[in-house]
This record gives sequence, structure tokens and C-alpha cells, in this order.
Amino acid sequence: MNMEYYRIVRSHPGSLCSRFGLVTLLLMLLGVLASCSSTSAAAPPVSSTATLPRPDHVVIVIEENHSYSDIIGSSNAPYINALAKAGASFTHSFAVAHPSEPNYLALFSGSTQGTVSDSCPHTFAGPDLGGALIGAGDTFAGYSETMPGAGYTGCTAGNYARKHNPWSNFTDIPAADNLPFTSFPANYSTLPTVSIVVPNLQGDMHDGSIQQGDTWLQQHIDAYQKWAQSHNSLLIVTWDEDDYSQSNQIPTIFVGPMVKSGQYSETINHYNVLRTLEDMYKLPYAHNSANVSPIADSWQ
Repeated sequence: MNMEYYRIVRSHPGSLCSRFGLVTLLLMLLGVLASCSSTSAAAPPVSSTATLPRPDHVVIVIEENHSYSDIIGSSNAPYINALAKAGASFTHSFAVAHPSEPNYLALFSGSTQGTVSDSCPHTFAGPDLGGALIGAGDTFAGYSETMPGAGYTGCTAGNYARKHNPWSNFTDIPAADNLPFTSFPANYSTLPTVSIVVPNLQGDMHDGSIQQGDTWLQQHIDAYQKWAQSHNSLLIVTWDEDDYSQSNQIPTIFVGPMVKSGQYSETINHYNVLRTLEDMYKLPYAHNSANVSPIADSWQ
């Protein structure tokens, strides 16, 4: 409409002035100028650079075979829901495959390594999270509940299953870093830079109940979680996959003093979690983690 007024001004200035008055005409012209100014102004750039914290220690606990809606809001998981409330809870977190083993490999190495089952044994070369940490001068260890001993390479032993222990498959991880959960230190300041903890088939909800898994986590990890709050350290709790009921949507929770509590709705998967850890410690990207973004909005 303002451009039409401008056309009329040029072709019939006298009639327009007599019809609308000089003041009205000036206001119209000012409106034209304001409109042009507003449409030509450039929007400020949005920075894509993410500044991530560098925790002194990260402990990742991997649970089993339950969907987001199974856990979040469940009365059978009061401790986990307390963690979700205290920390960052990701409402659109997904596994990358079925069954279990490809997801553990994805989280640890950025690739399912071509696996489509829970077969055992396997041998893979890096890159992977543990090897990258060691190569950078940091430290890594994996702790598996009821694994018979350090460096164990058997496929099963009671409630222990190697399919849930991805680091045991990689040639760049020393046997001394493949540990039973009995080696998890009581002095948390001696923990490696990054640790992965895998409860056994009862404690991780695979064979045991949600309530069993929730109780296991509180009994074995809560002391670390409380210590972490005053020691620049982070707890991550996630699941390998869902139970085929919710499009592989799983809970993922970050808790620590550097975490900004709340619910976060961006879509993430195991590769995003791995990429976040790699960026925290300035590590090279392993396979598919190079193609995704780190989780950047949940930090203080």
C-alpha cells in the first residue's frame, strides 16, 4: 500500500495534498522509508561455536532395554527420576540400532562395526573413545559387574555378558583397562578421565526389573554423583536401546555441577553423546561422530 501512495504522489501531487493534507502525506512518506529500512536490516549472526566444559572425571552408566516412557515418570524408578530432575534430561534421545551390541559399539567407537546381532567374540581396531583418550594423555577404564577378572575375554560368565562390554573388542585398549566393577575405586579422585560402568544382566534391567536397576544405581553410583557435585565431575546415565516399543527412544541424563538442569528436546543419539565427550577432551572424531553435533545447550 505504501508503494501505491508513492506512485500517486509522483503522478498527482496537487490532488493528493488537497485530499489528505500535507501532514498526512509526510507521514505516508515516512512510513515508506521506515518500511524500506526495516526490510533491508541484516539479522545478527548466530554463533555456531560451542564451548563445552572439561570435567575432571566422567562416569557413564549404561542400562538396558527400556524406552523413555518406561523410565521417565515411572514410580519404579524414583532415583533415576530424581537424577533427571536434578540434571539435564533429554526427551528425544535415541539408540541407533537393535539389538544391544551395535549400540554399545556405536557409543564407544562411533560405528556399529557392521554388527547386526549380539554375536561374540569380535576384534576391532580403533578409533574409539578409550583409545583416543589414552592417545591424548588422558585415561580410560571400563568396569563390568561380575566379570571374572581384569582383561577377561570370555563371552559370558554368569550374569556378565561381553556383548555389553565394547572396549573388550578393541586392540588399542589394554587388558588392564578392562576391569570388573569390584575395581571401581572408593577414592573417586583416582578414577580415570572417562569411565564406563555396565551393571550385570540383573542390575542393568536386562533380566532384572526397572526397580532392581534403579536400586542398583542408587546403591553403587549415588556416592560418586554426590562427590561429583563439588569435584567438577559428570555422571551420564543412558540406555543401550528400547524394548522395541517406542521407535528406539531411550532416556539419557547428565548430572553434574557444570550441567544446567532442565528438559532438552533436541534429537540426539549415541553418536551425539560420543561427539560431546570427544569435544570436551579435544579428541579426534571416531567414525560417525564426525557427522553430528555435540550436545551444547545443557551446560552452565
